[in-house]
Formats: sequence, C-alpha cells, structure tokens
Amino acid sequence: MPQFIVDLAFGNFVKGLSEFGYEQGRNIDIVRRTDIFPDRVPPIEEMVALLKPDIIAVPATLEAVAARKATSTIPIVCPALADAVHLGLIASEARPGGNVTGIEPYLAGLPTKQIELAREIAPKARRIGLLTNMNDPKGPPQVGDLRAACGALSLSVVEADTSAAKDIPNALAALANEKVDVAVVLQTNLLLNMSEQIGAITLEKRLPTVFGYREHVIHGGLVSYGVDLRWCFRRAGYFVDKILRGTHPGDLPIEFPSKLWLAVNLKTAKVLDVAIPAALLARADEVIE
Repeated sequence: MPQFIVDLAFGNFVKGLSEFGYEQGRNIDIVRRTDIFPDRVPPIEEMVALLKPDIIAVPATLEAVAARKATSTIPIVCPALADAVHLGLIASEARPGGNVTGIEPYLAGLPTKQIELAREIAPKARRIGLLTNMNDPKGPPQVGDLRAACGALSLSVVEADTSAAKDIPNALAALANEKVDVAVVLQTNLLLNMSEQIGAITLEKRLPTVFGYREHVIHGGLVSYGVDLRWCFRRAGYFVDKILRGTHPGDLPIEFPSKLWLAVNLKTAKVLDVAIPAALLARADEVIE
C-alpha cells in the first residue's frame, strides 16, 4: 500500500478521532492492521476473534463486505461506502439497520460536472476517454452516469477497463492511441492507489485528464473535481464517537459530503500546453504551481 494512502486514510482517521477528544494510548486503543485484504475473510475473522474490538474501521466498500462476513454484531465504520444497499451492507441510507454505517462519497450528478470540466479545459473536445475499473463497486454507477453525461452533449466515449495495476499502462496507451481529446479517470481504490503511475503516464502520453480525487492532481494529474477523501476519513471519527457513546450503528444514517473539491495542477497544464481558464482557476480550492 503506498505511503500516501496510509497517510490519507489512517492519518486523517486519527485526526478525526482527536476532534472528539480521543488520543491513542490515553482513552482509545487503535490497533492498525495492514495485512488484511478484502478477498481474504479468514484473516479478518482471526482478527475479530483475537482482538475482540469494540469497533472495526475499514477504508472502503470491499473491506466492509469482508468485515461484515466476519461479524454481524461488532459495529463497522466505513468512510467510503458504495452500493451498500445492493451489497446487503445496509437496509437503507436513512436507517442502515445492521452493524455497518459511514459515508457515501459518490454523489449523483458529479459525472456531469466532471464532463463539463473536461469541456472547460478542452472546449473543442468531442471524444472522451474513460479509464474504468468495473470490478470495484464504485465503478459501474460512475460509468453509467459518465456515458449519460457524454451522450447528452453528443460526445463519443472510448472506454479502457482495468482490473489490476498491471492493466493501467496498456489501458492509458489505448486511450491515447484512440486519440481521445480528454480522459476521465474513475474514482476507485485501484486507480487511487496507482495515482503516481497514472499521473506519469498521462504526462508521457500528453493526455489531458480529469480526476475525481485531488490525490491524482498532487501526483501530476491535470484537474480533479470530487469528494475530498481527507474529510471522509476525518468524519469517520464522528461515527466512532457516537457508537462508543452508545448509539447503535444501525441508527446512524449514512452521510454524504456537502462540499466538492476542485484542484488544478498548473505545472501539468504547462507541460500539456493546456490553457486553464481564469474562471476555473478562480473557483479552484487548490492550485499547484
């Protein structure tokens, strides 16, 4: 796991707990495990049996599914849920009902805004590339919405799917070979983990790209518009506090971010020879120069 992901997830989670007065070793004991993978339920079962935690905090949906298979009683907090009702993690967003709760960072309407952003940085764009990751629960809903957003503007779509890190170079090369005007990278765990590689390849291929997560822009991506994951992981501290104070996780509604984050990398824009409109820069929450 890249260090920036550890800092993003665990670091902000600890910050969120501190906002509610929790300090490691003083009034809370955080046992961090990085050797647990979503497709390996037995290690999670072993952790539950060994540690008997009061709460299990997981970074994303696939890990929440694995944790839910391991226990139906210990509260599970997830700051990056997706498709949770369909996956059987919760009964509804308003009243989860079981032992899982947290934050849903994917907002309806966001793909439309991302396509509008693509048109801002490339007004003549007619051909949009999508770097997808369809085996992530967050993938299919985003692709459906992005297709619809492009269709509404009569834009053609070229898709390149990835299921593992090794697929990314060829997928981006395929989009470049198809001569897409702008690419959009989905908000999924795999693509976030590989943001440094993706940033380097899009620069090499001179491919203007729109992302959902600011971390991509930190690593050389051109622009991003989406949820600030730092907030999501900090907000998980609220759920932990509520549960430790006696609220049942099934009674804590799923939350949605109220603020979206616009980031622009002017160094990348210069390399790609992309003129970022002044109006877009004025709206940006973060500009890398």
